[in-house]
Amino acid sequence: MSHAAVVSDKRHSTLRGASLPKWSPWAIAGGSVVLAAVIGLVAGLDSRVQWGVIAALLFVFGTYVIAARVEGRRQAKDRIATSLVWVAFILAVIPLVSLIWVTVQRGVKVLDVYFLTHSMGVVADSEPGGGIYHAILGSLEQVGLATVIGAPIGVLTAIYLVEYGRGNLARTVTFFVDVMTGIPSIVAGLFILSLMLMFDMQPFGFAGSLALAILMMPVVVRSTEEMLKLVPNELREASLALGIPKWRTILKVVLPTAIGGITTGIMLSVARIAGETAPVLLLVFGNPFINANPFEGAQASLPLYIYQQYSQSAGSSAAYDRAWAASLTLIAFVMILNLVARGIARWKAPKTGR
Repeated sequence: MSHAAVVSDKRHSTLRGASLPKWSPWAIAGGSVVLAAVIGLVAGLDSRVQWGVIAALLFVFGTYVIAARVEGRRQAKDRIATSLVWVAFILAVIPLVSLIWVTVQRGVKVLDVYFLTHSMGVVADSEPGGGIYHAILGSLEQVGLATVIGAPIGVLTAIYLVEYGRGNLARTVTFFVDVMTGIPSIVAGLFILSLMLMFDMQPFGFAGSLALAILMMPVVVRSTEEMLKLVPNELREASLALGIPKWRTILKVVLPTAIGGITTGIMLSVARIAGETAPVLLLVFGNPFINANPFEGAQASLPLYIYQQYSQSAGSSAAYDRAWAASLTLIAFVMILNLVARGIARWKAPKTGR
């Protein structure tokens, strides 16, 4: 090796400071958990939540102290910020995992093919047996009709706000979309209920769809608006420079570019309204029998079924088990929707190449 190479290697080694190994965060986390368990046992703390808080504090403090001694205070501050992010992530994931675990543990007791393909029919809420087929059918029809109504209106409104909206009308529409985003679901149900009372109408599934569409539209507008804003203006300008009309530019250039994000937003809004109970309770009323016509007669839905079974579970373990099984089915339904949205977003994402 030449003298210049040796000098360069020495200079490189002096410029690079000491650093902790890659496995050090795991070692610090393991030590924090063990030390927190010891402190909890010695102090007589019975709650595992207290053990977790102590372990999180020890992890953050230990990371800073060790990193400061080995890497210096500047790098230690960076590591403590990373540690806080990991702690916040774990604190957010623990309730979610716990919820899913409890739902699966209690929902699988009666969840089988019979449960999914039969209705309550003549089975009383306090008796074992019955199923959720009528509730699944009602939810699919009500949410499907709400999507057919809310998704096109939301997408077209977002297109107007991004591509055409100027002046007072656009500001007014934006203001009301912001207001509707935070509207309680019971208010949408009461609005449709007031219309039903004016026309002397009985509960039926489509009324619930109208309330769900009201809740869905602002979510679709907001998500679609953000996706359209991400489309580069250069694409619009290039299309317009070729003499293509604006409406055709939006249809052939803007929407295909943002279709992945738009689809994801629609699916997420569908997942949001799929779990609404208050509007369905007011407008659909519930029905233990199968009703495949959403435009006539009361219908069931999964959220309403869960509420009714749980409210009847005081003296019946069968109703309690059915409520948990229906909850697990609803979670699976929402999860499938999210997976479909991610698949469509990846499929429709613009292809990049060299």
